[in-house]
Amino acid sequence: LKVRLQAQSIANPVYNGLVDCFKKTVSKEGIKGLYKGMSSPLVGQMAFRATLFSALAQSKLFLASQGTGKLSQPEFFVAGAMTGAAASFAEGPIDFYKSQMQVQAIKHAENPSMKQPNMMETVKRSFALNGVKGPFQGLGATLLRNIPANAVYFGSFECFKGMACEQYNCKTSDLSVGALFGMGGLAGSLYWALLFPADVIKSKMMSDAIAYPDRKYKTILSSIQGLYKEGGIACFYRGFMPCMLRSTPANGIMLMTVDK
Repeated sequence: LKVRLQAQSIANPVYNGLVDCFKKTVSKEGIKGLYKGMSSPLVGQMAFRATLFSALAQSKLFLASQGTGKLSQPEFFVAGAMTGAAASFAEGPIDFYKSQMQVQAIKHAENPSMKQPNMMETVKRSFALNGVKGPFQGLGATLLRNIPANAVYFGSFECFKGMACEQYNCKTSDLSVGALFGMGGLAGSLYWALLFPADVIKSKMMSDAIAYPDRKYKTILSSIQGLYKEGGIACFYRGFMPCMLRSTPANGIMLMTVDK
C-alpha cells in the first residue's frame, strides 16, 4: 500500500488515501493484490538481511579495531551508516522490482485492458534496456535514504540499550524480550519518521519507466524539484501512515530476535 500511494500519479491519483487504497486493491485484485511484487522481496530477503547484519557486525569490528575495542555511542551511529551503504547494493534491486510490479498494478487499475508483465518479464526487460545497471535504478536515492536512516536505526537502538542498562544497572544480555521489542520498535519508527521523504524520492525513481529516455524522475535533484512542484511538502509524505503502522512491530520483532 505504501508503494502504491507513493508511486501513483499526483495529478490524477487512483487512491484517495490508505483506506481507499486498501479497498480498491482488495476489490479489484483480491487479497493477493496486497502482496503484489512480493516474489522479489521473498527471494532476496535472506540475502539482504544476511548482508545487513553481516555489514553491521563487520562495521563494529572495524571501528573497534581503530580505537579502544569498545564502541562509543557516536561510533554505533557511524557503524549504522556504514551498514546502510553496504546493504543498499543488496536492497536496491529487491525494492526496484517490487516497485515495478506495484506500479504495473496501478497502471492496470487506470486501464484494465493493459497487460501486466510478470516478474521474470520485468527482470528481462530491465537487463535488455539497461544492462547490469538495470536492477540498480534509483540506487543513489537508496543510498540517500539508507546511510542516514541506518545510522539512526542502529545507533539509536544501541543508545536505548545503553541507557536502559545504565538506569537499571544491568548488562545488555539481561534486558527483557519486551524491552528489546520496544526499543527496536522505537528505533524503526525513528528510521522512517526522520527519513521518509528520501523514501518517497527512492520510490518515485524506482517506479519510473525502465527505459531511461522515458523517465520523469531521472536524478535525485530533479525528483525533489518535480515532486515539490506537483504537490508541495505533502508529496514527500505519501504512504506515511501504512509505513508507520508497519515499522514499529516489524522492527521491534527483528531487532529483538537478532539481539536476543
